[in-house]
Amino acid sequence: MSTAASAKNGTWRNWGGNVAARPAREVTPASVDELAAAVRKAAEDGLKVKAVGTGHSFTSIAATDGVLIRPQLLTGIRNIDRDAMTVTVEAGTPLKRLNMALAREGLSLTNMGDIMEQTVSGATSTGTHGTGRDSGSIAAQIRGLELVTADGSVLSCSEKENPEVFAAARIGLGALGIVTAITFAVEPVFLLTAREEPMSFDKVTSTFDELWAENEHFEFYWFPHTGSTNTKRNNRSAGPEKPVPQLQGWIEDEFLSNGVFQVAQWVGRAVPGTIPSIARISSKALSARTYTDIPYKVFTSPRRVRFVEMEYAVPREAVVETLRELRTMVERSGLKVSFPVEVRTAPADDITLSTASGRDSAYIAVHMVKGTPYQAYFTAAERIFTAHEGRPHWGKVHTRDAEYFAGVYPRFGEFTALRDRLDPDRRFQNDYLRRVLGS
Repeated sequence: MSTAASAKNGTWRNWGGNVAARPAREVTPASVDELAAAVRKAAEDGLKVKAVGTGHSFTSIAATDGVLIRPQLLTGIRNIDRDAMTVTVEAGTPLKRLNMALAREGLSLTNMGDIMEQTVSGATSTGTHGTGRDSGSIAAQIRGLELVTADGSVLSCSEKENPEVFAAARIGLGALGIVTAITFAVEPVFLLTAREEPMSFDKVTSTFDELWAENEHFEFYWFPHTGSTNTKRNNRSAGPEKPVPQLQGWIEDEFLSNGVFQVAQWVGRAVPGTIPSIARISSKALSARTYTDIPYKVFTSPRRVRFVEMEYAVPREAVVETLRELRTMVERSGLKVSFPVEVRTAPADDITLSTASGRDSAYIAVHMVKGTPYQAYFTAAERIFTAHEGRPHWGKVHTRDAEYFAGVYPRFGEFTALRDRLDPDRRFQNDYLRRVLGS
């Protein structure tokens, strides 16, 4: 099964399996000119247009009954500028291919998320991020982008060229146009030492500020129904390279993190009463380990167990209180939660609708395995997140609307005004954008 979203008999489905759409037609342009022509043709036919990457979003952000643009022919590196230390890449390039190609050139992105199946444009347009004390989301590393707008014209944006479009389009939600190329800042490839170890929930929450301050990249997973977490600290290292041995890596990353975990999810689904016991075993399955490798081999890991996810960014200073409220809620609710809760951070950035826009942020992500009812858990979690002025990840399940976003994003009106200018006829609109941006 490919990791990408699937299209069978004209129906498009996302990776999580929770969103489906029936586009009037699909177009796979082989050039920017062909893409621009497809947008103009859609306008003539009175159809909406959406581009879709690998469908890793859990929201219907890419769903359309109009023209679905598939960017898989728009891939590869256009240009590497070693003086400016940038790389320009076609929008449909999967992050995995970008990471591997950069490594061959002795280069790397500064920070990345933990999944690398997505296309560069899909990942950045929805605000995909990893964790970092000083380095932000993938979109925060963008230095320029190329955009096909609603009238079929091609716009280049950077801090110098169309700066107001650049401020918003780095995380543009597909609302401002279709991104065709992205220029990222890169640096010479470096080594990271990862230190993974179990830690109690109480210890990780009481020392969170120190753990965050002392590490370039800190994150942890808490297993609901237990007092246990798994922590991960990634810091730059002088070396030597000491990757996880192949067999050990297979046992820990494939057999335990994907294989046994999948079986545990199946058992939990069939017999929900077993979930707390499974959680206690799962939380102890992975032992402490330390390894040193190039960035993408440390930051990213395979995710073969399909799930549905909600993630909110809260102000960083509110993360511990939010987590404690989440734990209390799970304990009192009678809910059975078999998937760990993931906690990461990001520094404030200057992107209009970035979840970290203008504030140091912490991310709390809740998951349920694909096919299990998630509404009760997500609704209760969302109530806690929104009480802390949380901002939901644009590509993950949430129920917020434009009125809510206008309250938690100080520059929300700036984005909608730009959209009015670039897409007055709402060529790129769909139900999701109508809800989150207003019509």
